[in-house]
Amino acid sequence: MMPHPRAGVRSLVRRWVVRGPVRYKPLRDDLVSANMGVTLDRYLMRSLLMSGLFGAVWAALGYLALHLAVLPSVSVGIHNVFGVRLPELVLTDASIGALRVLASIFIFFIAAYAAYLFFLTYPAVLKKSRATKINLLLHNAVAYIYAMRRGGAEMITIFRSIAEESAVYGEVAHEFRRVVRDTDYFGCDQITALRHLQETTPSEKLRDFLQDLVSVVESGGDVLGFLEGRVRVYQEEARFEQKSFLNTLQLAAESYVTLFVAGPLFIIIVMVVMGLMSSTPVAHLSVVVYILIPVGSLFFVLFIDAVSIRAEKVERYTSMKWLDEFGDVRVQERDGEEDLVRELRRYDRVRKYRSFLRHPLQAFLIEPNRTFYVTVPIALGYILLTLLATPAYPDVEVLIDVLDDHVVVALLIVLLPFGIFYQLWRRRVTGIEAGIPDFLDRLSGINQVGLTLAQAISLLVKANLGVLAYEIRKVKRDIDWGASVQEALVRFEERIRTPAIARTVTLITKASMMTGDIGEVLAIASRDAAMTEALKRERRAEMFIYTVIVYLVFFVFLFVVVVIDIQFLSVLAEIDAVALAGAAGSLSLGSTPIATFERLLYHGCLIQAFFSGLIAGEMGEASLRAGVKHAAVMIIVAFVVFTVFL
Repeated sequence: MMPHPRAGVRSLVRRWVVRGPVRYKPLRDDLVSANMGVTLDRYLMRSLLMSGLFGAVWAALGYLALHLAVLPSVSVGIHNVFGVRLPELVLTDASIGALRVLASIFIFFIAAYAAYLFFLTYPAVLKKSRATKINLLLHNAVAYIYAMRRGGAEMITIFRSIAEESAVYGEVAHEFRRVVRDTDYFGCDQITALRHLQETTPSEKLRDFLQDLVSVVESGGDVLGFLEGRVRVYQEEARFEQKSFLNTLQLAAESYVTLFVAGPLFIIIVMVVMGLMSSTPVAHLSVVVYILIPVGSLFFVLFIDAVSIRAEKVERYTSMKWLDEFGDVRVQERDGEEDLVRELRRYDRVRKYRSFLRHPLQAFLIEPNRTFYVTVPIALGYILLTLLATPAYPDVEVLIDVLDDHVVVALLIVLLPFGIFYQLWRRRVTGIEAGIPDFLDRLSGINQVGLTLAQAISLLVKANLGVLAYEIRKVKRDIDWGASVQEALVRFEERIRTPAIARTVTLITKASMMTGDIGEVLAIASRDAAMTEALKRERRAEMFIYTVIVYLVFFVFLFVVVVIDIQFLSVLAEIDAVALAGAAGSLSLGSTPIATFERLLYHGCLIQAFFSGLIAGEMGEASLRAGVKHAAVMIIVAFVVFTVFL
């Protein structure tokens, strides 16, 4: 039986690893820290196979390009002062084919080697990304550990608890899962498991925290005091990291103005002037408008998203969605009640639809993404009707000029509703999160007096907590209807679905399961929520200026393009109209119709408006979805300027 080729590659890779353990140790450490879940030899084998495939694809493309390309005649511009006669090289079909094969082999090795280097460095990149995510949530995780310890929980119990909350604490929870794994399955004690995590974690900050925690535990020190001090230290470091990010964002804003506003404007002006002499600049200008601006802006958005200290994604963190108050009651159908059971089942099927028809806008306020289910079909239908109603114009420029306005209208049909409902949803959530610190502080004070958590929530129904007061009334209603405090809070979390609410609810529910006296735990959660809210307010105040800068930059771009259109292209059009009076043919700039340049400028402003809006949302509110409303506003401004005033 012949061995499988993959088995041969695997054995070869294993021999490499065995022969050079020191050489591959950094890669092994990066794989463990990146939590990729693959062994070193298997990853190297996959890297070799993928690199070979990548090189083969590029070699085939290179050979095809060389086969289709025409080899130019090459002349050396060096004066032969020595009079050395060089042999003439005559390329035959066989020699040209051999050169193509050699070039393809060269391309294969270059592409495969580049891909292999990428696969070798990818775990390090992923490791650094995980370290950033761990650092962003570490102060919240340490506050959770401190609160649980204050409530009397053992450290291993706290580690198990935080390991179960990966949706709330992200990569920090994934790191502590290793501690639970080592203690439960590998027979390690708590100190050994923490030291193992200290060696493998990609975060320097978490490594220092674990090292100090192990020292305190081994020396019999005050673990509670140590955790309290670290919470304060990490909160101050969070302020420093945010200031550093704002400095980076300032540099990014200046780079955006230079590269993607001033740069394209300069190129547009040069291309329009060159269009007086030939039609070649039209192709170059098309590349600038349809490739350079969108691709460059997209890379800039990805860069801002990569360096941003952004809020986590809003997700559903709950596992309890329905109250199972009567889950253990057996259901017994009796004779004569078939109609009632059938009616009840029919009501369950249409309940959601009746609720939607009764409050149609409420569904969009709860989940703004639902607007796409309505607006996208409407936009596609609008485009289809436009195509059917548009006559077949012989001039392509006229056809494009007729259709692109309708495409813009269809795009606005999709963007505007989502932007409006997302802004309303975000404003509501921001108001609720702003009231969380005050709510927790009052809840802590009432609980420390001696009342239970349910009684404290009942008293806070009448408190002035802004937008949060309405949600507190819903929590009290769930408790009155038979839900436990934990279930009512989880339902509250499921309605709002933000990370801040998820962390608060997780902390309260876990602590209340341990003891009824959670006043101090609530006070800790209140201070942590107040710190998070203060950072958000500082960021909004500092980053508002960047949103204004993006708007000003777009208006400058639009103004310059309009001036070019009015003061240059329109004047040339009038001159051509006088010169060609009575002659057939369209107006042209050089050998290119003026309408083509006007269309390119119009499309350039629309593309710039869309991506500038997304960048404004990413820079100002750390969310692309928040940038949809800015994009819609800028597109409307560009659309009105070009269709009404030009």
